Amino acid sequence: MSHDPGLRRLALRTLLAAFPGPAAPDWALELVADGLAGHTLFGTNVVETEQLTALTAALRSARPDVLIAIDEEGGDVTRLDHRTGSPYPGNAALGAADDPELTRRVYAAIGGDLAAAGVNLDLAPTVDVNTADDNPIIGTRSFGADPALVARHAAAAVTGLESAGVAACAKHFPGHGATVTDSHLELPTVDVPLDVLRERDLPPFFAAVAAGAQTVMSAHIRVPALTGDLPATFSRAALTGLLRDELGFRGAIVTDALEMHGAAGTAGSIPLAAVAALTAGADLLCIGASVDRELVEAVAAEIATAVTDGRLELSRLEGAAARNAALAAWTAAPRPSAAPDVELGVAAARSGVRVEGSPAELASPLVVQLVSGFSIAEGRVPWGLRPHLNGVEQIEVVAASTSADEIAAQAAGRPIVVVGRRVHSSPEARDLVEKLAAAHPVGVVEMGWPSAWRPSGVKAFVVTHGASLANGRAAAEALHLAR
Repeated sequence: MSHDPGLRRLALRTLLAAFPGPAAPDWALELVADGLAGHTLFGTNVVETEQLTALTAALRSARPDVLIAIDEEGGDVTRLDHRTGSPYPGNAALGAADDPELTRRVYAAIGGDLAAAGVNLDLAPTVDVNTADDNPIIGTRSFGADPALVARHAAAAVTGLESAGVAACAKHFPGHGATVTDSHLELPTVDVPLDVLRERDLPPFFAAVAAGAQTVMSAHIRVPALTGDLPATFSRAALTGLLRDELGFRGAIVTDALEMHGAAGTAGSIPLAAVAALTAGADLLCIGASVDRELVEAVAAEIATAVTDGRLELSRLEGAAARNAALAAWTAAPRPSAAPDVELGVAAARSGVRVEGSPAELASPLVVQLVSGFSIAEGRVPWGLRPHLNGVEQIEVVAASTSADEIAAQAAGRPIVVVGRRVHSSPEARDLVEKLAAAHPVGVVEMGWPSAWRPSGVKAFVVTHGASLANGRAAAEALHLAR
């Protein structure tokens, strides 16, 4: 079916696409020239600073007001520094420090890095209140489990990012922190009354909106009391009734990636998900990471068809495109740039470290890093203490296939420092550490979301509240192992 070119262009103005590799292919530039709202960059697009700056300049040459988005949260979620780990701590460490001015400064620094690279929309901060200790997708991306604490740091983060001229995106509305499943893989449910949602999950969004957040990202989660059987991304009650009318948000509503199972799996396809999101009140539709020209054209065609057959009002599509244009205009306003503070990230990470016990009993140890997986949001990013160690030996082991006796033999009488992420959540890792601590001088460095678990007999327990490059440096310093 052929569509009115004006409708196609209007549909394109609501879409964030993506492309693989360090240079933009011709089709990605041509779609920008045709009206595409913009592109989201991922780790595959980033090699080094000069290359990234050239890439964003190429996109801007296709149309000066293109939106160039990225997930740069600091901490465990980084695209700029996916090869080394972020030089900044993430939200959990900043929440543990509980210094909103420090949070503002860290996010201003992140914003400065992004602005210098030509990125104008950061899909951050995460403002979910992480009340589920076993949340597989939020965890250390959250400032904490207390709504008031998360709210004050959400406001600080938004203020910091936007001071650099980079639009902030408070996510994941109406709150992904109480989920125990990953919306990349399924449709999580938060089955609580609306008054619980308002008291527990919404305060950070109120704070972010009050601080001037230019965008808010919807979550692919189901809240039966609010959204019925639909994800929030497809719920008019959530996006228009709650976010627009009750919270008073007037900026652009961005969707989480529509390729995720919580969206595309529910709607039946990415193009159908796009129509459902627009109908509910979303403005800027993030298609996802696996995108090509054919998919973008299919999404635009479905949106145009929905207008033609009456599923989507033309005024709703026009309103979304207008909000996205206003967002692009906001990012174009000149802002003063601040000089980089190369010490800020590690100093902030130190503020988030908590040390229990006596690290002095762990001199010249064998460092044992427990191999762990990673979430889809994080991707594969280096982590741990290795880049910072002062010459002590480090090995990496898989807890399920390594015995305490094997590690003890390798240690040969030295103390043992075990480094892991969410160690408490793995029965094999817990058992390994507990057996080691019962017979040897052992310290633990927990670089994931913390828990109350402490193995009996452990000499020191260090909680970093994150696994970034900066967090690793702070942990090495706390154990007197830094070079």
